[in-house]
Amino acid sequence: MKSDISIILGVDVGGTFTDFLLWENGSVRAHKRPSTPDDPSRSVLEGIDELGVAPELVVHGSTVATNAVLTRAGARTALVTTGGMRDLLVIGRQSRPDIYDLEPETPEPLVPEELRFEIDGALTPDGEVARPTDMAHAETLVEAAHAGGAEAIAVSLLYSYVNPVLEEQFSALVEAHGSMYLSASSAVSPEYREVERTGTAVLNAYVGPVMSRYLERLRAGLAERGCGPLRIVQSDGGSADVARASRLPVATLLSGPSAGVAGAFEIARAAGYERVLTFDMGGTSTDVALCDGEIPTRADVVIGGFAARTPVVDVHTVGAGGGSIARLDAGGALRVGPQSAGADPGPASYGRGEAFTVTDAQVVLGRLGGTGLLGGSMALDEGRARTAGEEIGASLGSVEAAAGAVIDVATANMEGALRVVSVQRGHDPREFTLVAFGGAGPLHACALADSLEMPRVLIPLLPGVLAAQGAAWSDVTATRSRSVLVRYEEANFVALGEALAAVGAEVLAEPGLEGGSARYAFDMRYAGQSYELSIDVTLDDVGAAGAAFHELHEQRFAHSDLEAAVEVVNVRATAVVPGAGEGAAGELGSSEGGEPGRGQVWFGGEQVEAAVYQRSALTSGDSFAGPALVHQLDTTTLVAPGWVADVDASGNLILERGS
Repeated sequence: MKSDISIILGVDVGGTFTDFLLWENGSVRAHKRPSTPDDPSRSVLEGIDELGVAPELVVHGSTVATNAVLTRAGARTALVTTGGMRDLLVIGRQSRPDIYDLEPETPEPLVPEELRFEIDGALTPDGEVARPTDMAHAETLVEAAHAGGAEAIAVSLLYSYVNPVLEEQFSALVEAHGSMYLSASSAVSPEYREVERTGTAVLNAYVGPVMSRYLERLRAGLAERGCGPLRIVQSDGGSADVARASRLPVATLLSGPSAGVAGAFEIARAAGYERVLTFDMGGTSTDVALCDGEIPTRADVVIGGFAARTPVVDVHTVGAGGGSIARLDAGGALRVGPQSAGADPGPASYGRGEAFTVTDAQVVLGRLGGTGLLGGSMALDEGRARTAGEEIGASLGSVEAAAGAVIDVATANMEGALRVVSVQRGHDPREFTLVAFGGAGPLHACALADSLEMPRVLIPLLPGVLAAQGAAWSDVTATRSRSVLVRYEEANFVALGEALAAVGAEVLAEPGLEGGSARYAFDMRYAGQSYELSIDVTLDDVGAAGAAFHELHEQRFAHSDLEAAVEVVNVRATAVVPGAGEGAAGELGSSEGGEPGRGQVWFGGEQVEAAVYQRSALTSGDSFAGPALVHQLDTTTLVAPGWVADVDASGNLILERGS
C-alpha cells in the first residue's frame, strides 16, 4: 500500500479547530482552520481547498457519532426484542455511577416507548429455535415502526449471540421494506449480556443515519475535488472504509482521541520512551491515556450515559480545553469548564466571544498571542480577553491574578484526569514521560508534570495536529468477537483454539482486510465474577493465557487467586492491514535561525522576561532553558522556569527539570 499511495491527508475535526496533516512522498505539512459545528464536512472540504491538493487517500477522525449522542440529535429509532424484554434498556442493570448521589438522573432511553416492540419468536439458551417467528406479525412490526416515524430500527433477541437465525429473518424483512437503517445485535455485538448487546445495537441504529448521511456528503465533496477514497478512524485507533463505518458507526464513538493516542505512542516509542502518559488538550476537552509499552484498549465505552460494547483505546476525557469557560459560582469559588466557548463564538480573544476562557487567560499572561494563531493568520485580541476577565479579576485582585487562577484550576482538573489513568490503576506517574499535544497541550505540560512530579515531557514536532497525524498513519482494522462461556482448562484448549481461528477467519474475510494479519484475545474472569479482563493470546499457545490473566488481575486489583477456576467469556480477533502512510514527522529547521526574540510572561504573579523561539528554526542538538516560548503554526510550547528543552534527532522537544 505504501508504494501505491503518495499523497495522504489525515484530518481530525475538533470542537474548535479542524486539523490537517498532509503526507506527500515522505514529507509532511500541517494545517489548521476553525471548525464548522453546523456541518463538520464543510471545514474538511474548505481545508482541502486551502491546501490546494487532491489527496489520494483521506483518513478522517470524526466526532459526528459522538456529537449525535451527546446532543441527542440522532435518528428516531425503533427497537424489536423478544417477548417480555421491550423495557430492557429502561430497567438496565440498576447500577449507579455515583453511589453517593441521592437523586441520580438516568438519561431518557434513545428509543421512545411507542417504538419498542416485541416479536413472538424465541430461542433456547443453547440457540435452538423454541418458537419460530410469525413472519406476518413481524411484518406488521416493521410497518408500525415506519408509521411511527422511525428512521432506524434495532433488533436484539435473546440468545441471538449463540444463533442469529431469528434476527437474520427479521433483518431480511426490514431490508426488503427498504425504509429504515438496520442494526442487528448479532452483527453489531454478538456477545452475551442482553442489556449491553441491546444497548450497542440501539446506539448503532441511533447514529447510523446521521453518520451515513455525513459520510456520503463528505465523500461526494471529495470526489468533486478529485480526491481518492475516504477512511474513518475507529475507536480502536485503526480505520475503516466508508461502507464499514456506515454499517458500524458505533465503532467510531472515540475516533479522534484514539488517533491521537496512537500517534503519540508511536512518536514516543521511536524516541526511546515506551512508558508514557499521553495528554491531548484541545479547545473543548482533554483526553489522557497511559501507555505502558503498548496502546491500552478496553471492550466498552460510555458516551452521554449510554454504554456500548465496541473495542476502544482506553482514553479518559475531562471537560477542560482552551475554550473552557471560567466563572465564579454562587459561593464565589472559581470554576473552569466543562462548558466551552467552542469554535463559535470561541474565546473572547478570538474576537466574537464574551466569556473568559483558558485561552484568554494564557493571552493575558503573555504566553499566547504575539503574532497570533495559525502562523499569524488568526489575530488574538488581548484587550478583549482582559475585558472578559474583569469580573473575575475584581474578585481576585487583578486580571492577571484571575488568569493565573484559571490556569491553576484547569491544571488541577487535568491532573485529576491523569491520576485516574495512573495512580488509581496502580501506576506511579513519576516513572512515565508525559507526551503533550493538541492545540493547547504544550502550553500546560510543564505545570502538569510539576504537579505529578513527572521527570520529563515530550513535545512532538507537530503536536497541534497529532491526532490528524495518527489518522494518516492508521492501519485498517476490524474486530470480531464471539461468546463461548467455558472454563479455562486444558480439556477445553483445543475448542478455544478452534473458536479463535473461526473468528479470525471471519474478520480476515471482510472487504479490505484480505491478506492482513490477526491479533487474538480472550476475555477472562474468575468463575462467579461479573467483569472480565482482556488477555492477548496466540493460536498456537492458548495455554499461556492463564498466567497472564492472574498477573494482570494482581496488577489491576491488587489480588489474584492461582487456585480459583477461570472462565473464558469471549474470544475475539482483530484483523490488521498496515496503513498507507509512513512515520515521517516533519522536517527539522536549519541552524541558521538567529537569536531568539524576547517577551514578557507572567509566572507566579510576577512578570519575567522569556526567550521566544520559532520551532522551524530549531534543529537537532539545540538546547535552551526556560522561561521560553516556542511558536509554530499548530501550537505554542511553554518551557517553564527551571525546565530545560533539548531538540532530539527527530525534532521532538524533550523538556526536563534543570539541575
